[in-house]
Amino acid sequence: MNYLPLLLPTLLLILGTELVNADDIRTINDCRIEADSQCPNADLRHADLSNQDMRRMNLAGADLRGANLRHARLDLANLEKANLRGANLTRASLQQSNLRLADFSDSTLVAIQGWGLFAQAAQFGNADLRAANLEFARLSGAKLHNVKLQAANLEMTWLSKADLKGASLNDANLQEVKLSGANLENADLSGSRTHYGNFQGANMQGCKACPQGWD
Repeated sequence: MNYLPLLLPTLLLILGTELVNADDIRTINDCRIEADSQCPNADLRHADLSNQDMRRMNLAGADLRGANLRHARLDLANLEKANLRGANLTRASLQQSNLRLADFSDSTLVAIQGWGLFAQAAQFGNADLRAANLEFARLSGAKLHNVKLQAANLEMTWLSKADLKGASLNDANLQEVKLSGANLENADLSGSRTHYGNFQGANMQGCKACPQGWD
């Protein structure tokens, strides 16, 4: 009797190998939605990409306006200059991903895991980032007008020269945050923790609960 077919699942588990059913891999406008896929400038407008494994995907310049990326895994993905206006990334994982110059205006990024992501000069106008984990993230020069960052973790986050005009940072963790030269005009930091934060040269006109003594 040939026992190999019976033993194969156990052998694969021991070897850490997982068989992937080709039917489970989605293709949208010639872009294969899977880890390590190459899809620069892909058209993924309004695509349902929720719960997808998109780690290390190259989506530079991709059009993801209005896409559903809830719970998607985008760790180490390249989204440089991508357009994600109005996209839903609730609880998505974007750890160490490249979001430089990307547009997240009016998008939903509630409770994302964004440890160490790179989003220099990215656009986040009116975005919802409540309870986002952005510890060690690089957001220098980012545009964050009226962004919602209530209860967000911004410990050790680089926000130098970022534009946070009108941002809501209530109850946020701003310990050791880097906000030198940032614009905090009309921002609200009520209840936030700012121990050892750097606010050197920041514009605090009309800012509520901004730390004093940085003139």
